[in-house]
Amino acid sequence: MSGGVGFTQYATAAYTDNILDEYTYYGMDLIKSKYKVDWKNPNPKDKVKCTQEIVNEIATEVALNAMENYEMFPTALKDHFGGSQRASVIAACTGITSAIATGNSNAGLNAWYLAMLLHKEGWSRLGFFGYDLQDQCGSANSLAIRPDEGCIGELRGANYPNYAM
Repeated sequence: MSGGVGFTQYATAAYTDNILDEYTYYGMDLIKSKYKVDWKNPNPKDKVKCTQEIVNEIATEVALNAMENYEMFPTALKDHFGGSQRASVIAACTGITSAIATGNSNAGLNAWYLAMLLHKEGWSRLGFFGYDLQDQCGSANSLAIRPDEGCIGELRGANYPNYAM
C-alpha cells in the first residue's frame, strides 16, 4: 500500500467493505462460470492448473472489472483516497480470486502484484506523491525463494518486507 502502509492496510478492508466484497464476488462468479471452481464447496479436483497464463487471465479480468466499476462511481473512486486504497482493493480481489481458483498462495501473490501494475498503467499512479515503489517491486520477489523476499506465502513471517502492520 502506498504512502504509509500501517493505517491504510489496517483500515482498508473495513473501510471499503461492500466494494471489496462486490469485486471479490465478481471474481468468484468468474471462476465458477469459466473454470467450474465451486468456491462455496471446495474440492481439490476443481482447482485450475496453476500457470502464469491462468493467473494473468483471472487477475486481468477481475482487475479491469474493478477499475471499470470505480470509474462508473466517481464518489468511490475519490473516496478511496490517493490510489493506495483503490490499489489495495483491486489487488486483494484479484489475489483472492486467483488463490482460490488455483489453490496456490503464490498465484494469489502474483495476481496481487499484476493488479498493482494494471492499476498503475490504467491510472498512472498507485499512491500519493510517488510513494508506490513498494507496490511495484513485489513482482520481482514473488517467485524467488529467498527467506525475507520470496518465501512462499505460508512461510512468510512478521519481518516480511513491505507488509509492516
